[in-house]
Amino acid sequence: MTINVQANDIISVFMNHARILKFDAPVSSVIVGNSEVADVTVSDPTTVILTAKSYGTTNLVILDKDGDAIIDKRIVVSVDEENSVRVFRQVERSVLTCSPICEKQGDASK
Repeated sequence: MTINVQANDIISVFMNHARILKFDAPVSSVIVGNSEVADVTVSDPTTVILTAKSYGTTNLVILDKDGDAIIDKRIVVSVDEENSVRVFRQVERSVLTCSPICEKQGDASK
């Protein structure tokens, strides 16, 4: 899925999914606040691929050739609710992603 990044958007990505970000201006530098949450690859001068690696939030800063920020956005990585199951055992909670088999995903106690 390709998204055009707007001024006030939060970028949401499901765990283990990717988003394609297109820009009007060429990208020079890409900075991710927490590389354990998300990773970024520059595909071409105006296209960046954002890949969700772990649950949580971080930020993404993209600079042009003059060092000016094209964007500074919050990234939220979450579970794909469509293919998940929550299991409650007294005070313990687990989240399983079931596609095609169920696997435990991260710390769901938060």
